[in-house]
Amino acid sequence: MNLFLLNLLLAVIWASLWGSLTSFQLVTGFIVGFVTLWIAQPLFGGPSGYYLRAYRIVRLVLYFLYDLCVSSFRVAYDVITPTDYSNPKILEMPLDVKSDIEILLVTNLISLTPGTLSLDVTPDRKTLIVHAMFADDPDAVIASLKNGMERMVKEVFEE
Repeated sequence: MNLFLLNLLLAVIWASLWGSLTSFQLVTGFIVGFVTLWIAQPLFGGPSGYYLRAYRIVRLVLYFLYDLCVSSFRVAYDVITPTDYSNPKILEMPLDVKSDIEILLVTNLISLTPGTLSLDVTPDRKTLIVHAMFADDPDAVIASLKNGMERMVKEVFEE
């Protein structure tokens, strides 16, 4: 059985045993089920990629939330102060991700971050056109996006 589905089943069982099918109980049950499955790894044939992928997903979400907060404060500071610190540019970022879901996730995470916007993907799917609000050094912005969002998305989907 797929470990993720088993973990979801354990979360529902946990919430049912507590008698309240709330989101808090489901999340708590999911965490307890995850730890239980991690402890019981030898029963399922040794280590599984499920735990590593879960770690990478949590790391991607935390990185995105951190980047969201930092960029929100940067854009808000630029809007509130009388001095204009922005230097907008349209950049071409070469893509290392290949599948549709990876490209979709990278473009959406970039667009959700204040100060950057994904404009288009070239027809050959090898370049992403990005508008950056603070592009004093375009190479640094591209390197930051590639080493941050794109690298973490790529790690989530690798086997």
